[in-house]
Amino acid sequence: MRQSLSRIDRDKLLNVETVEEQWNRFKNVLHVKQDRYIPKFGINRKLKKTPRWINKDLKKKLQRKKLLYKAYKTNDCKVNRRAYENMRATIKKDIREAKRQLERNIADKAKEDPKRFFQYFSSKRTVKEEVKCIRNSKGELKDTDSEIADALNLHFSEVFTSEQVDNLPEVNTTTKENPQTLEIVKKLVTDNNIEELNACFGSRMEFGTAGLRSAMGAGTSRMNDLTVIQTTQGFCRYLEQHFINLKERGVVIGFDARAHPASGGNSKRFATLAATVFVSHGVPVFLFSSITPTPFVPYTVTYKKLCAGIMVTASHNPKQDNGYKVYWSNGSQIIPPHDAGIASAIEENLEPWPQSWDEMLIKDSPLLKDPYAEINQHYFQDIQQHCFHRQGICFLFLKKLRNYVCLKINKTSKVKFVHTSVHGVGHEFVKSSFKAFDLAQPYAVPEQKDPDPEFSTVKYPNPEEGKGVLVCIRVTTLSFALAAKEGASIILANDPDADRLAVAEKQESGEWKVFSGNELGALLGWWMFTCWKEQNKDPAAVKDVYMLASTVSSKILRAIAVKEGFHFEETLTGFKWMGNRSHQLLEQGKKVLFAFEEAIGYMCSPVVLDKDGVSAAAIAAEMACYLATKGTSLSQQLKHIYEEYGYHITKASYFICYDSETIRKLFNRLRNFEGEGTYPKTCGSFTVSGVRDLTTGYDSNESDKKAILPTSKSSEMLTFTFSNGGVATMRTSGTEPKIKYYAEICAPPGNSDPEQLKTELKNLVDAIVEDFFEPEKNNLTPQPQ
Repeated sequence: MRQSLSRIDRDKLLNVETVEEQWNRFKNVLHVKQDRYIPKFGINRKLKKTPRWINKDLKKKLQRKKLLYKAYKTNDCKVNRRAYENMRATIKKDIREAKRQLERNIADKAKEDPKRFFQYFSSKRTVKEEVKCIRNSKGELKDTDSEIADALNLHFSEVFTSEQVDNLPEVNTTTKENPQTLEIVKKLVTDNNIEELNACFGSRMEFGTAGLRSAMGAGTSRMNDLTVIQTTQGFCRYLEQHFINLKERGVVIGFDARAHPASGGNSKRFATLAATVFVSHGVPVFLFSSITPTPFVPYTVTYKKLCAGIMVTASHNPKQDNGYKVYWSNGSQIIPPHDAGIASAIEENLEPWPQSWDEMLIKDSPLLKDPYAEINQHYFQDIQQHCFHRQGICFLFLKKLRNYVCLKINKTSKVKFVHTSVHGVGHEFVKSSFKAFDLAQPYAVPEQKDPDPEFSTVKYPNPEEGKGVLVCIRVTTLSFALAAKEGASIILANDPDADRLAVAEKQESGEWKVFSGNELGALLGWWMFTCWKEQNKDPAAVKDVYMLASTVSSKILRAIAVKEGFHFEETLTGFKWMGNRSHQLLEQGKKVLFAFEEAIGYMCSPVVLDKDGVSAAAIAAEMACYLATKGTSLSQQLKHIYEEYGYHITKASYFICYDSETIRKLFNRLRNFEGEGTYPKTCGSFTVSGVRDLTTGYDSNESDKKAILPTSKSSEMLTFTFSNGGVATMRTSGTEPKIKYYAEICAPPGNSDPEQLKTELKNLVDAIVEDFFEPEKNNLTPQPQ
């Protein structure tokens, strides 16, 4: 319009036209441009009607919500806020259901009343405005679809690729933006790398019960400065809604040693930015000044009675990944509905707050404290309660004598240990745990003891691959070579954030046995109960003792519980469930001795309501020293456990599948095997005696056919029980394109033949793979060997 008006010679026209005529000329130009470039909208002057899906009950609830909101704003107390939030959540659910019910009613009566159906359908369609014509930068008119598309493409590509500085967007690349991620985006645009741009910006990371975990880099689907700030802002808002004393209690933040030089991202920077967000909002932050193992964060939450904790780590993921792990005020990982609530709060707080980028804000802030020295002292003091200082079968109760025995037994043990942290944070902390237990210091694998973000000597630091993290080490033979050199018989390995533990023991044949997660769980469970039993001579006390395991882990603890009289409970997969259940039991005055999952995660002390590889390393080492005084090895003791409580032979693996539709069809086939709603009755030559479906909530083993464990329609999980004592679970992974399976043969106590059981389990697994997975038909890739 400016161009059209600038062509008019006003000085010349003033001599021949009146002001009114010139005004009309201006209006004509304006109307022409309006007609060409501004879409016309009809104005609906009808009075706004009440939506058809609102019923009387919903109206009353909406009125009640208004009153509660007014009360909440008038008197901002915990009771009023909770009442309003509960009503708001109820109404949201009711509105969704009311809308769905209306649509169901309209659909059911579509044949009887097609007019109503199409009216409703039309009201839901998106109105698409047509771009009739545009002018390019040269003033040329473009009116065909192809010309308009080319002009728009050229215009937007010039924003990133033009050599003219004026065409580039104004971006602050000093403290408020990471210039490295900006350069990554510019290069992707210049290279026209649409696939990678879509991978980076096509979606946002989903916040779940495990928090966030993704590759570091540019974009909304990656771990970077901006996504960490956005996540922390949402988390801060969510905590405000649940803790009226958040600004008195505060949060703790820890970090590992991960770094990604290409994008400028690293765990310490992410932790600092998260701390900045909280401090800018007046929330006290206990930010560790140096790298810490993950267990230190949940320990700090409970020790200092904080509202929440954050650990910046990707645990055992590949080197390019990082993560954002969240703990609640009870010291456990979050469970539903907190994950959905935090995710919603993140979406509502995507715009960075004014001071969220200002790292200088926390430099001298009284709200920022470093808990490193205090926690490093008290954590190791607290885990000492699980140092039982045994000598033969005699247990000394007196503290002074017990300390004396500790010096005599543990320090003089001839068992030697090698430890590797696999380039993670664990070694110095495991050394401290050995010191707390008065154990001789383990030999460190020099190439792997210091943090290294590149994980230089291993292909992947994932303890769930193969036989655990030691399989990775076996490729380089670093730990085994050091053990041979020093005469060590046991190797201990932590994953990079030191919340898991893998153990290997040298056999009489000279070969090394790498214990599976289930085998080490059996040993540690036996050890914790044996020590407790010698401390507690009252037979009635066992009724308050509990042990837990995930539902896909070995049932060996159940077998021990049946014979010894304590309680065993299984939970859904993941320590978030075991941690929260343990907290509930502790609140009821119960004694939680031990919990484990097959993925080499162990909770040997309730001072940390999560898996803890640091305390587990010291406890496993003391167990080995004690067994050595009895002339027994870990492998021999495992055999004794199986002979006494029954052999439990396990097998776990997975298939890789990137097609979600294939996965859906695979599980739906098993749910409708011989007709709708029927599950398989046989698998090869094996008879299915029970089915539990934690996706639908069905359990044939229960009298009401309803599963006891929580169910989730967003993930697949089927468990089959067989008449021969076998159990097999198939489930999808929440973070990887995998269908995992876990199989176990449980034999009663007695002289069972373990080799025969292994053969029987192999045959069962082969049948499950062939009949249930059908890998060739479904194009499934087996786990790499």
